[in-house]
Amino acid sequence: MKRFRNYLQHRLNPVHMYCRLVDFGLATVSAKRVCSVYERFIYKALLFH
Repeated sequence: MKRFRNYLQHRLNPVHMYCRLVDFGLATVSAKRVCSVYERFIYKALLFH
């Protein structure tokens, strides 16, 4: 179970999401905005701590 948790923690990390969005062709400014909103409203609710 810990392995799955670590996998999700990595994949759902805002920095990881930012890198993937840029890889998919989204402009860096737009990717930063999306990740900022994602981090505030979704990621912090999950809090993998």
